Formats: sequence, C-alpha cells, structure tokens
Amino acid sequence: MNEKYELLEHIHKDASMATYTLTKLIETLKEKDNKIKGKVEDILKEYEKYETKVKAELEKHHIKPTGEGNMAKMMSSIGIKKEVKSDNSDSAIADMLIKGISMGSIEMEKKVKDYRDRVDKEQLQLAEDFLKFQQQTIERLKEYL
Repeated sequence: MNEKYELLEHIHKDASMATYTLTKLIETLKEKDNKIKGKVEDILKEYEKYETKVKAELEKHHIKPTGEGNMAKMMSSIGIKKEVKSDNSDSAIADMLIKGISMGSIEMEKKVKDYRDRVDKEQLQLAEDFLKFQQQTIERLKEYL
C-alpha cells in the first residue's frame, strides 16, 4: 500500500471492526431490556458513515480496503457473548465499549501524529474528525457507568 493512504486504511479497519463488533453486540442484546441499546445503535450508525466514506475515498484511488481478519472478528464475537452473559447491565456494556473505543482512539491518535506531515489536509481532517468522534463517544458512554 502506498504510504499516502495508510492513514485512511487504518481508519477503515478501525471503523469496519467497530461496525462488526457493534452489530454483534446489538444482536446479543436483542432480547434484553437495556437502556443503552439506542446509544449503541447511534454509535454504530456513525461508525458505518466513517466506514463508507473512507472506503469510497480509498476506492477512488484504486485501493481495495481491507478489514480485520476473521480471527479478530471471531475473538470479538466470543468476547461480546462472554461479557454480556456474565453481566449484561448497561454499566458493564458501557465499560466494555469504552475500553474498546479507547484502544482504537489511542491508536488513532498515534496515527494522526505519525502521518500529520505525510498526508493531505483532507485525509488528516478526516482522521482528526474520526478521533474526535471516538473521544466524544467515550464521554457519552460514561453516563451509563
């Protein structure tokens, strides 16, 4: 991959994995009575927007975006089922999401710093917007703790 598009590829992988994970979480919570479900659905929609936008940008440059591998997805699914089975309270779900999004946010912050001088302004702005979205999402989820 051209270094010029690595930042976009990272955003796509992160958004793609979040979309997959949040979809699995919503499926797991389907029959449960959690107040956090609406918030999770809203977060999913935002991640889907980023995934779609970045995918289109990569494809515009003839780059086929890749997501996380099947092993990462399988581990994510198992982790969600295990966590929800052990404690499906809104607080526990918020805690799990905050931890996951925080890991992605830390990586995104590193990437923004690493690529700041190597990508064009539009890509950098998209990455900064994505990072801000992640940070705001963490703050919004804290109300459930």
